[in-house]
Amino acid sequence: MALLMSGWPIVSEAGDWAGPTPEVQELPEAIASAFRRHTTILKPDKDEAEWWAGAPSVVRDEQGTFWLAARMRSPEHPVGLRGYEIRLLKSADGLHFEKVRSIHRSELPIPGFERPALVLDPRTRRFKLYVCGPWREGPWCILKFDDVEQLDRIDPGTARPVIQAPERQYPRDVSVREYKDPVILHALGEWHCFVTGYIRQNERIFHFTSADGEAWNAVGDVSQPVMDLANWHNFFVRPASVLPLGVGFLFVYEGSSSRWYDPVYNVLTGLGFTFDLEQIIDLSPEAPLFRSLTPGNRFFTWRYSHWLWVGDELWIYAEVANERQAHETRLFRLPRDPQAAMTRLR
Repeated sequence: MALLMSGWPIVSEAGDWAGPTPEVQELPEAIASAFRRHTTILKPDKDEAEWWAGAPSVVRDEQGTFWLAARMRSPEHPVGLRGYEIRLLKSADGLHFEKVRSIHRSELPIPGFERPALVLDPRTRRFKLYVCGPWREGPWCILKFDDVEQLDRIDPGTARPVIQAPERQYPRDVSVREYKDPVILHALGEWHCFVTGYIRQNERIFHFTSADGEAWNAVGDVSQPVMDLANWHNFFVRPASVLPLGVGFLFVYEGSSSRWYDPVYNVLTGLGFTFDLEQIIDLSPEAPLFRSLTPGNRFFTWRYSHWLWVGDELWIYAEVANERQAHETRLFRLPRDPQAAMTRLR
């Protein structure tokens, strides 16, 4: 596929940024046109730089109601601990959401949140909510609340660790030291969690499975990630979403390049494929596929996306940078057969 240069300069606070801006692969027009339209679902509490409303996790229940968990972030706190709230919302149409509950970090207590994971248990039909953060002055880990029938009844006092970093085996052990940003689904007869793990300041993807969503076990070697740091995602590579395709799964991942401005936060998205949720084929190794079309003067961030089928469309909720360098949650809608949709429009 052809590569497209962004065309927009990135300017740092200290002056002009002389390095390369993120490139993306050219998508077929039938698909690309859908990503030029979006609906803003959730805005930050202030539409200003470093205020974020994102990291969406979405489920749709048997009655067709949409439920959304998102992380709210503020620049008023130290870097790495700016997520102050998990906001829970509901919607009849997936477009217009109303808040049903907020979980402030002080309620656990915890220094800060990042991405939550909201799922419905296919057996009990209860909500499972997972979050992540530094627990009890220790490293970041994956936390879970007690399951509930009604999402507004989540009890912060029930939060406890369910996935934690392994113990060091020897003094200079370089295994994972903390986990964050869970992506959780029930598939192939069990629960799966893809999670971001830190190894010597690098973010990599790790895989866990569980019979009940409570007790988790690493798939294979606990220190072995499922994707490499390579090509455009040579700085970070992280899980974003897993979409069932009937035969196999679309594996949505995100990452950044050490050549970009501030690759810790200038995070873009690519795609992979897997038959078994273990062996992942990178479908976009040369360049990412999705970036913000409304970048500020530095960030093209398009990350923390959640993909799900809604009728004859693919709905994608994503955290995207806007012109003011705030992040907001946007919805993109892609027809199941985009080429047929383009034909009808003609």
